[in-house]
Amino acid sequence: MKLLIALIVATVISYISCLDWRRSVKTVFFLVVFEGVLRKWILPQASEIIYFLKDMVLFGAYFQYYILSKSQNKFPKAKTPIINILLFLAFSWCCFQGLNPSLGSPIVGIWGIKNYFFYIPLMWMLPNLFRTEEELFTFIKTQLVIFIPVGILGIVQFVSPASSPLNQYAPGLEQVGGVARFGVSGAVRITGAFSFVNTYVAYLLVCCGFIIPILETEQSQKDRNISILQAILLIANSFMTGSRTIILAGLLFIIGYFGLKIVTQFAKTMRLIQLFLPPIILAFVSASIVFADKINTILDRILFSKDVALRIKLLFTEPFHNIGIKGWDGFGSGATHQATGVLRSVLGLPGGEPIPVGYESEMGRILLEIGPIGFLLWYGLKLAILIALFQLIWKLKRPFLKNLALAAFLIHLIWFPNQHVFHITFSVYYGFLSGFLYLLPQIEASEQLQQQQLLYLYDQDAYIPSSPYRES
Repeated sequence: MKLLIALIVATVISYISCLDWRRSVKTVFFLVVFEGVLRKWILPQASEIIYFLKDMVLFGAYFQYYILSKSQNKFPKAKTPIINILLFLAFSWCCFQGLNPSLGSPIVGIWGIKNYFFYIPLMWMLPNLFRTEEELFTFIKTQLVIFIPVGILGIVQFVSPASSPLNQYAPGLEQVGGVARFGVSGAVRITGAFSFVNTYVAYLLVCCGFIIPILETEQSQKDRNISILQAILLIANSFMTGSRTIILAGLLFIIGYFGLKIVTQFAKTMRLIQLFLPPIILAFVSASIVFADKINTILDRILFSKDVALRIKLLFTEPFHNIGIKGWDGFGSGATHQATGVLRSVLGLPGGEPIPVGYESEMGRILLEIGPIGFLLWYGLKLAILIALFQLIWKLKRPFLKNLALAAFLIHLIWFPNQHVFHITFSVYYGFLSGFLYLLPQIEASEQLQQQQLLYLYDQDAYIPSSPYRES
């Protein structure tokens, strides 16, 4: 009965989403942020259904856009054909591994394939989702406005006891010992509006990639003050997660962003650094005053933990440890996913072949799932997208679009070895940021064409005697 109800709910949500694909895609990014709120506090009894809510909405949007829509440009022309080739090969291999007998059921394989590729079609939709630079700018600013209550919630969580309802996790994510803490004082590792710490961390990196290009753009004083507030909340929340990952990723992003700009635009970048220093200093000073007793705890966790180097090393070495376990084969798409056990339990599926080694890093898990061939194809695809984004930076001329391409490239680069397939937050943003390959050149061409038309009309009016805009 529970499964039947879930199917009915999924059908209704997908149908509603099918009515307006643009609104539905934008709704997905709202759900990514507030899915945890629904699962933790509003409808915890429906946590499993809510886990798939954004996928139901996106499925409806896909159905209207790719099947019902009459648009002639559903698949933008590839700027880099190798991406399409690798995508086809990786998808084919994952489908082959989805039928792997080691999974125990092809349903697990379908689930695994979904985790690899379900959000990839987002990148082809972006050119029709945002038709002007202003539309894209407004969307990103709206996403950052949404971050403000999330960041404030994070601060409230940090000063609240671990026993507070604000610090609970989504059902099924409870852990031994209760809420995650760090440091001698047992400070709570905040989750914001998200279900768990890990899902919040990737969101903070994406917000960093949005905030800096927005701050660099000319705005009213009111909007600039809002952007500075967002930057302060971002810095504070990053430390309060107790996550070494976001601190290291944030530092690498800032160094990469301004380092590349210094090489190409030294004078302008120095002015930008002067612009960014005050809010950064203000954020650290404010945090030091308000949370003086917590600062040492945070720094001890992030800067002085002895296992940082070991964990970074594990990201890259685990695949080599796993490479010979099944030869050229794998255990099947979805074999190591954290939700596969729940899927088997709910649907009564048979267990798969036991995996004889432990696994933690995404690269190691992907090699276990789809084998060495699939590993090379998948990371070859990610590398091709990364290189294409880097090339895009140099092709674009409009400052805001160029800065977004740089931000997308750095996020892809920094997060390259980290969780993507197994990360319910970053997997969505990966498809979105990859779509910049198709979106940003189209917007720039459109804006340039519009400017040329305006200049042409102005020149025409300037030499028409009856024109009120003619030259004197």
